[in-house]
Amino acid sequence: MTKQPHPITPPPELVHQWADMLSSRSDQALFTMIAQWGADQELEACCTAIDEVPGGWADSRHLRHVRRPKSPSLKEQALLVIDTAVNDYRMSSDAASIIRRALEALDD
Repeated sequence: MTKQPHPITPPPELVHQWADMLSSRSDQALFTMIAQWGADQELEACCTAIDEVPGGWADSRHLRHVRRPKSPSLKEQALLVIDTAVNDYRMSSDAASIIRRALEALDD
């Protein structure tokens, strides 16, 4: 009997690509990238299983959102800095209002 590979086994091309990176990246960076690849494969497998649950009571979008949250945009970060500065009395409300309106006018 032939042993089947684990369902989350990277393809040989990807293994070769990672091996080539050993000389140009730190071990920490490369192994983090590899672990992230495996975690992403597992998340996608879980989301597929959730979406296949009969009755449609489960939704993989929530799982994906919780496990792979998006970083706040630069605009969102800037607005948070403004709020913090106002709360810490390092910026006037009037100045914050002007900067906030300018930031909100920008695309994300």
